[in-house]
Amino acid sequence: MSTYLRRIYSSFVVHVVDIPPRLLAFLIFLCLLAYPISIPSDNLLKVLISANLLAIYASSWDLLVGRCGQISLGHALFFGVGAYTTALLMQYYGLPIWITIPAGVLVGTLIAVPVGFPAIRVKGPYLALVTMALPLIATGIVLATRDITMGETGIAIGPEHQLFPFLEINANAISSPKVVAEYYLTLIILLISAVIIYKIANSETGIVFISILDDELASKACGINVTRYKLMAFAISSLFASLAGAVTAHSLICRAVGPSGFLSLTQSFLPVIMTIFGGIGTIYGPLVGAFIVVILDGYILGIEVLDVPFVWHPLFYIIPVIILLILWPRGIGRFITDKLGDLEEARDLDERGPKIWKTYKKKKKK
Repeated sequence: MSTYLRRIYSSFVVHVVDIPPRLLAFLIFLCLLAYPISIPSDNLLKVLISANLLAIYASSWDLLVGRCGQISLGHALFFGVGAYTTALLMQYYGLPIWITIPAGVLVGTLIAVPVGFPAIRVKGPYLALVTMALPLIATGIVLATRDITMGETGIAIGPEHQLFPFLEINANAISSPKVVAEYYLTLIILLISAVIIYKIANSETGIVFISILDDELASKACGINVTRYKLMAFAISSLFASLAGAVTAHSLICRAVGPSGFLSLTQSFLPVIMTIFGGIGTIYGPLVGAFIVVILDGYILGIEVLDVPFVWHPLFYIIPVIILLILWPRGIGRFITDKLGDLEEARDLDERGPKIWKTYKKKKKK
């Protein structure tokens, strides 16, 4: 038992403590994990719930665009398909959320294949225009089938169809159990999704994505099936985008699943703003950008602090974004990690655990 704990400790020191950016991310996660203990207001927790879900959405966009170079301005299609699938199954078949949410993720992933085929035939700004048209087409379908989708009004999500229907919001409590439970659930989903996306981005598949981003023609010359990997990038990205949409549909921040909230151009540009603000191509950048933008828009500019009229919100949070991009064009997340990277000190091999030391000696003998 002691040997096992020692290995865990050595691995934690090597992979987290010795790397300042990862150590900072670990400390921020602990703060987010412990935050409900401070008994915050329900409104602030709802803002953080929104930030958790939009961070997944933005990270999925970053994997497709920042890592594979497939410019998409219609990512709201996958976000909306995940939400509409789970809402329609709940509305007309009465299925529970543990069936509707996976179904929404599955449909959102499958739709990426027929959508991806025509999209990957074009490049650059033409690809951006093709993808931007997709949620507009989906909105037209929703409005044309208003008898099923309820048109502009959307499909109402009642308390019995939320993530924790057995819990109630206590108006007299500062932090209701239902809001706290939903906050922790979305935080765990964000952690799992971020780790999976990060592992994919740094795997062999992720390396192929980067090679396509750098030089598609050279990738083809090396024998890489570019079409296959582009479709794979679309499918993986749509999986996490539809997951964010499906969970959002059943969350406290959603009253109804409608085209204005899930298929609009604003919803398509949200991950673009968050990712570029945080740092494109980093995976962690969209997480930073999502939390900053959502907290700024939903809490600081809201009734809790400044009480700025809603129509002025874009102006007030886009101006700081533009200023910060001028100061740090690579994104605030990348700027922070670069500065923390300067603090990193290499630990001696004999201090990094016996397993690593043995591996090093074997490689040295070879």
